[in-house]
Amino acid sequence: MIYVTRKTHFNAAHRLHNPNKSDEWNKQAFGKCNNQHWHGHNYVLEVTVAGQPDQETGYVIDLGKLKSIIKEKILDPCDHKNLNLEVPFLNNIIPTSENLVKAFFDELRSEIEEAASENSKLYSVKLFETERNIAEYCPDRVR
Repeated sequence: MIYVTRKTHFNAAHRLHNPNKSDEWNKQAFGKCNNQHWHGHNYVLEVTVAGQPDQETGYVIDLGKLKSIIKEKILDPCDHKNLNLEVPFLNNIIPTSENLVKAFFDELRSEIEEAASENSKLYSVKLFETERNIAEYCPDRVR
């Protein structure tokens, strides 16, 4: 198995807030991340495709095509946006890093797998909220 990763970045604001809970509960659960006036991050995103290279091109996936898919599906909708209010595919989720990596994976999967070589698949999405706080979603990884 060969793993190909594209790394990119975007900037966005969000607020961690569960509308089904009280303000006090939200303050206790999310602390500063519950700021009613939002807060922002300089996110780093890594998208990994796993598979075997195509016999004709030698690619698991053309990195230019992967770059375009990530731009269209994630960067264009999310960069310099409020993740709670402006990104339709994030409606009704609390935009924690954990929820974001799953939503990003789901948003990317079909188009990446169409563009990748035969029997290749989207393997993981990793999001660096800060250099120390990272979430990764790999639904098919063997435990």
